[in-house]
Amino acid sequence: MTLRLGMVTVDSTDPGPLALWWAEQLGGSVVEENGGWFYVVDSPSHRMAFQKVDDPTPGKGRTHLDLLAPDLDAEVTRLRTAGAGLVGEHAMGDFRWVILADPQQNVFCVAAEGSH
Repeated sequence: MTLRLGMVTVDSTDPGPLALWWAEQLGGSVVEENGGWFYVVDSPSHRMAFQKVDDPTPGKGRTHLDLLAPDLDAEVTRLRTAGAGLVGEHAMGDFRWVILADPQQNVFCVAAEGSH
């Protein structure tokens, strides 16, 4: 049996605006809204969902997105201008990545393509 990742799903108390934000950042669109409680975003490289929950798990999640960009600095600037918050910057030798948080404080990382 071979498993294939279908999509990554994020819990939110207000999933609509978050789905729209991620659709814009990934160059995709919201393709399903399912009564305002479950949104699906399709993009050329990712499929994500955002589901409404009354109380998301508190604290730092155990799962996050690792995204790749052809120009790390330009992409981080673009994401911050779009509303992402800077959490931290790290490097291990030539490999450098930036930790950001989306408008609802979900943490994700961005690294340069081909850097590891």
